[in-house]
Amino acid sequence: MENNMITVQALKYGDRLHYEWSTTLLEQTDTHIFVLGEQGRKLKHYTKDQIFTVENWTIEFFSFDSWFTVSADVVGGEINQYYCNINQPAKIQDNVVSFVDLDLDLVYRNDRWMVVDEDEFASNAIKFGYPSELIHRARKELEGLQERISKKLFPFDGAIEQFIGIIP
Repeated sequence: MENNMITVQALKYGDRLHYEWSTTLLEQTDTHIFVLGEQGRKLKHYTKDQIFTVENWTIEFFSFDSWFTVSADVVGGEINQYYCNINQPAKIQDNVVSFVDLDLDLVYRNDRWMVVDEDEFASNAIKFGYPSELIHRARKELEGLQERISKKLFPFDGAIEQFIGIIP
């Protein structure tokens, strides 16, 4: 897997580097990639000027045509949390995948889904000057993601779970 290293870059609106980390490519198609985030990896957070250590293995999904990402924390061979960003579709160039994070997040923890960071979305819409169409689109994409999850559509149809077995 050594030549399958991918750098993930989360950007804020206006292509401002927000944070980045290294992962291993698991699958790449014309529409998406799946990557594996190693337990103990370092996440460089540019906005906070800090480096964080990520405690769990994660299986992550980045779409080139959908407005969300998925990060699934894997503990003891099971997914114990999902963290979904609402974002502009990801782009890949060479071994770097990047996406513009629009702050709205949908999280599954403690057996329930919840929307988080709505306050951050509202403040960054002003701070970064989100066009009104982008604000509307982000909210619409959040609703679409919630519907996708409730209907168990890709990648919530077992596509993420298929990779759990490769985690040491």
